[in-house]
Amino acid sequence: MDRVETGRRGEDAAAAYLERIGMTVIDRNWRCPAGEVDVVFLDGTTLVLCEVKTRTTDAKGSPEAAVTPQKQRRIARLAKAYLADAGAEPCAVRFDVISIRVLAEDRALLRHHRDAFTVDG
Repeated sequence: MDRVETGRRGEDAAAAYLERIGMTVIDRNWRCPAGEVDVVFLDGTTLVLCEVKTRTTDAKGSPEAAVTPQKQRRIARLAKAYLADAGAEPCAVRFDVISIRVLAEDRALLRHHRDAFTVDG
């Protein structure tokens, strides 16, 4: 399985997990010129932008470690663009990370890091 397929399968697993725990997935792979948000969902009335990181090995570090401060700032900018694009009223926004470590073809460890980071400004 190549890297693109691994990432797509991870995002599919993350979306299925979120729906299973009662979240409402409202967008996947939302794109604008500034970048892409993997999954956008509602947790009650809170809009959540979620970065999904899937790894088949820890050779380059854990999946969640790939969400660097630079990537966090980019996701925060994307949140503003998403709200503007959707014409949404100002609302509570949260940033989550779902990390997935593939253990075998049919097994993976999924961790949901709620409120994984905050961004000033």
